[in-house]
Amino acid sequence: MIADLIARHWELLDALAAVIGLIVYVAASQALHQRRHPSAAIAWVMAIVLLPFLALPLYLVFGTRKIAPRRPRSVPIGDVPSPARQTTAAQAQRLAQAMGLPPPAAYTHLTIHADGAQALDALRRLIDGATQTLEVCTFLFGRDALGDEIGERLKAKARAGVRVRLLVDGVGVYMGGGLPDLRSLHAAGVEARVFVSLFRSSLRGRTNLRNHRKSVIADGRHFWCGGRNLAAEYFVGGYGVLGQQVYRQLHRRAPPPWLDLSFDLEGDLARQAQEVFMQDWAFAGESAPTEEYAPAQANAVQGPPPTLPGLAQMVVSGPDLADDTIHTLLISSCFTARRRILAITPYFVPDPALLNAMTLAARRGVAVDLVMPVRSNHRIADFVRHRALRELAAAGGRVWLHPQMVHAKALVFDDEMALAGSANLDGRSLFINYEMMIGFYDGMAVRGFSAWIEARRKEADAYVVQRPHVVRNVAEGLLLWLAFQL
Repeated sequence: MIADLIARHWELLDALAAVIGLIVYVAASQALHQRRHPSAAIAWVMAIVLLPFLALPLYLVFGTRKIAPRRPRSVPIGDVPSPARQTTAAQAQRLAQAMGLPPPAAYTHLTIHADGAQALDALRRLIDGATQTLEVCTFLFGRDALGDEIGERLKAKARAGVRVRLLVDGVGVYMGGGLPDLRSLHAAGVEARVFVSLFRSSLRGRTNLRNHRKSVIADGRHFWCGGRNLAAEYFVGGYGVLGQQVYRQLHRRAPPPWLDLSFDLEGDLARQAQEVFMQDWAFAGESAPTEEYAPAQANAVQGPPPTLPGLAQMVVSGPDLADDTIHTLLISSCFTARRRILAITPYFVPDPALLNAMTLAARRGVAVDLVMPVRSNHRIADFVRHRALRELAAAGGRVWLHPQMVHAKALVFDDEMALAGSANLDGRSLFINYEMMIGFYDGMAVRGFSAWIEARRKEADAYVVQRPHVVRNVAEGLLLWLAFQL
């Protein structure tokens, strides 16, 4: 009886569901200030109209892009040079502070890691040298030999009386070859939290909000950061636990490590990174942030003699900020760059605004070089990237494809500013994820990052543009339209 009634009035129910879905979409977008790219908004509206019973639940689970900002919208500009000085670095500093980001902070002893082995040695020294506090934030924590080693070091520091806090993303916690052994970490005294648990956040609309930041801070003074997750492929190579039997049957040798970029330093910038961690830690625990930090100890870890401090900017982005800070800073820097833009990223699926900024820079004579892997670990991103790569190459930009898997994320503008950290050049990183990039302004640091990217560029081959056939062109467009949230 009920089935017959539903069948007779299905069109009416479908129309009613579509109307309710559109009301929910508009109300949520306005109330929560969910600014979206027009293509994303159109996609949601069409999905709700055509498939309301499927699209509305998906929107409630995945539709949230911004939450109430916790940080102030703006801070005093102070002594940042006036707009009359049209340098990329000066404009970036003004823009960053206008968006509510903390002012540039001093640091010393910057080391840009040449490879995974040096990055791992620096990470071991930082962990082992902590005397009071140790904060670790990672998207992925591997269940492999490297992950086990890092876990044991964290447990040893906790047993020694250091307050150790580990924050792992709610999706990344499942992607490292299995669940990390959180129980043994807790038993040793390590405080561990999962950021936006996949199974507890669906009804709150936060499932799609992921913490992609990677940082380790010791004693509020020593800071390790970059694109590396805490798993074997990011440092020493290997296959981890997931799929190792299959890999052993197909290959005699374990895969080489991915080419990734990380660095460590010490100074006031580490304290800013600690503040970011504590805000994320509080959000993961659904509590108010605390400002009870351990006093920074300048001599907690013995190192080289003091050097002249440099200045760097903590550039974080995410749903907790009113602005899409990294995306905005990238576009502005593309327009103010005069000589060169040098970038390296594993995935290149930019939105039209960022792509236009890069192509316009190339058209007005700026040397634009983009380094990517021939094949990344995401096949869909590899497929759809060619539309943007063809447009960039047509404008005069040069694209370089490296034979190894490149996971590094960094950009250099005019030898005046370098941005390095966790953000990829795609919509998920720039509009949805919690990300962390560090903007470096002193010449030595900028030249160091430029040299690292340039070395990868020289190892790569030039991208050859191929005209797509009709089927591929349509497929690229459909994937870009359907996967705007991925």
